[in-house]
Amino acid sequence: MKRILRFVLIIALAYGLYTGYSLWTYGEQDDIPKADAAIVLGAAQWNGKPSPVFKGRLKQGIELYKQGKVDYLVFTGGVSKNAASSEAEVGKTYALDQGVPKEDILIEDKSLVTEDNLVNAQEVAKGQGIDSYLLVSDQFHLKRAVGVAQSKGMDVTGVPTKYSAYETLETKLPFFLREWAYLMGYQLTRLF
Repeated sequence: MKRILRFVLIIALAYGLYTGYSLWTYGEQDDIPKADAAIVLGAAQWNGKPSPVFKGRLKQGIELYKQGKVDYLVFTGGVSKNAASSEAEVGKTYALDQGVPKEDILIEDKSLVTEDNLVNAQEVAKGQGIDSYLLVSDQFHLKRAVGVAQSKGMDVTGVPTKYSAYETLETKLPFFLREWAYLMGYQLTRLF
């Protein structure tokens, strides 16, 4: 019995370490393919302005648009408690201020969690004939988000924002640990 328990613990430790390493290094590619649209996952907005985390994601999505990597931007995020407007609306306003034409912006403003953001964004984008996506978020959030999108049948490539508000080890580590736990939980629940 002890041998079986030891084996299970070794497997669990190896799985945890592998998952952590793959999360820490996810999205470290230089070649970003062209896609129909970039889905920019929402984050908090403060009084109608993007939070630093959301602003970093928005900047990356707009940069992809201006580089010709995508033809549309899809902003996600509903109205959180006590908010004046949705995250998606704040993203749209920010993009308009950066010179993105209104006709190239789509919003999904009904949901507050990643899975719902992606399902609803895909539904909004279908009306424009959009089939392929670049998914923009912070690096540690991206692996799980891409996994969710692919499980929904989406043709998606993850693009981590290079403008992340998580710049120091002090800010990265808590975010990494939280996403590591979420990723393992997501992967394990998909097995059963």
